[in-house]
Amino acid sequence: MFSRSAFRAAQPLKRNLLSRAYATEPAKSGSSNTILYAVGAVGAAGAGYYYFTSTSSAGAAAAKAKEAVSGPPKPAFTGGDQGFISLLLKDVQPVNHNTKKLIFALPEEDMVSGMAVTSALLTKYQYEGQKPVVRPYTPVSDEDTKGTMELLIKKYPNGPMSTHLHDMVPGQRLDIKGPLPKYPWSPNKHEHIALIAGGTGITPMYQLCRAIFKNPEDKTKVTLVFGNVSEEDILLKQQFAELENTYPNRFRAFYVLDNPPKEWTGNKGFITKELLKTVLPEPKSENVKVFVCGPPGLYKAISGNKVSPSDQGELSGILKELGYSKDQVYKF
Repeated sequence: MFSRSAFRAAQPLKRNLLSRAYATEPAKSGSSNTILYAVGAVGAAGAGYYYFTSTSSAGAAAAKAKEAVSGPPKPAFTGGDQGFISLLLKDVQPVNHNTKKLIFALPEEDMVSGMAVTSALLTKYQYEGQKPVVRPYTPVSDEDTKGTMELLIKKYPNGPMSTHLHDMVPGQRLDIKGPLPKYPWSPNKHEHIALIAGGTGITPMYQLCRAIFKNPEDKTKVTLVFGNVSEEDILLKQQFAELENTYPNRFRAFYVLDNPPKEWTGNKGFITKELLKTVLPEPKSENVKVFVCGPPGLYKAISGNKVSPSDQGELSGILKELGYSKDQVYKF
């Protein structure tokens, strides 16, 4: 699927042997799980690792036994006619110069969020004397987490909702509604998926990756192409580095920076046709899917904009030029 020369040109720090293994079969027993490229200053990318290891047999058995007695956890969000519910902000953690992680308490400690993979939620806030501001976000916490839910919020200039969220302090409340269904995922639905993201468009991609790699039955291969302005803007970089280290034959990430530091060895500028042609699964491959999420400029260049939440619109841009069909692409 990937030639040795093309792979080296696209990502010079990748290991060639692992690139070949990724394109064909899993690495042989004893192969190194070395991270596939230098991740740089990972401390600025987010707070803590999410570990994608399966629960031990004893722990899983105990959890199933408890659930058999008490039933499945109650969801906080049930969709439909539920309407907005008020959640208490429990904690705020800075991530970088313009991004914070907000941790909200669910109404009950043993509740889960009720979010599906993939789905989003709506936040609502009303400034005095103005119409309510409503914005969608995708949580970055696991769907099985009890008692809390986490949002990763980047503050945008003149962004009324992101500004309000960044101004919030623990003890305040926010109106939230969900889940809003997006692309329904099931294990092994596609043999290989590609995720093309920009900025905070990474959050639904992370939701999908988290579901795939925490499920030992799901063998889907994933290629991520993530564009940002600077290295500091790369959100969830630690978590993706952990995935590359743990699943070197199934997960690869390519970062593109518009304003890279001098020592940057990855891709520079914008996400290009040449890069995508080199690293994505070919459109003629069976059972592949490409997901796109990011600012309007990214949609315009890569896939064309969607018309509405229920209308994906026509496929255009680089993906159409590369030969992908409308059915092979999903726009978050």
